[in-house]
Amino acid sequence: MPMILDERSSYTLLANNGCHWRAISDSVMGGVSSAYLSPEEVCGRACIRLTGGVSLENNGGFVQASLDLSEEGFLDASTFVGIEIDVYGNNETYNLHLRTDDTKIVWQSYRASFKAKQHWQKIRLSFDSFIPHRIDVPLDKSQLRRLGVVAIGRMMQADICISRLALY
Repeated sequence: MPMILDERSSYTLLANNGCHWRAISDSVMGGVSSAYLSPEEVCGRACIRLTGGVSLENNGGFVQASLDLSEEGFLDASTFVGIEIDVYGNNETYNLHLRTDDTKIVWQSYRASFKAKQHWQKIRLSFDSFIPHRIDVPLDKSQLRRLGVVAIGRMMQADICISRLALY
């Protein structure tokens, strides 16, 4: 049985898990990318919509919709296979980034990529498909802290909607 983290029952930035979605961009590190996050309705479904421009200027290159996975600090997902996310996009490739208790530095994460097509689709990413980025420790599913839907690494216009997020 899936564990619902957010299914957009709120028309605010508050997720079902009690945490708030946040927009983050490379501007926190001197970049000039812009990120905007808003609750919307797209093709009849309530969603969180991340839009913005990814710029590589000033060593930048990302925009992100970020969600803490638990109000208690971490989420034990050791009994689950992966993450299920319903998205509507602009035919661009996005990443799903996971942070754990082991990711101490901001550029460390576990990453998996997916293409967000221009229709609602359910994407399933198994925990085995997440690749460590700038960290040599395997993904610890029992210590998940944060998830990010990220446009990263190349100039692009981000436009992705998330209507449901769950562990499966």
